[in-house]
Amino acid sequence: MPRSKVNKDVLAHQRITDHEKLCRIMQEETNKKITDLQKDISRIEKILISSTAFLITSMLGVIVAIVLKMS
Repeated sequence: MPRSKVNKDVLAHQRITDHEKLCRIMQEETNKKITDLQKDISRIEKILISSTAFLITSMLGVIVAIVLKMS
């Protein structure tokens, strides 16, 4: 093989290897961000559910108090 062909093959292989490493790093970062988002969404869901439960319970208490006062 001519020398320039070998150098091109080595350079091409190195570029592919570098690209694969970069893709792996980016994939790890993306997976970490997705995991963080899932945790944040879960926390927000818990807050929303507990707030809704509090409001429903409070409204039910007010309704019961009004009904008892009327009778």
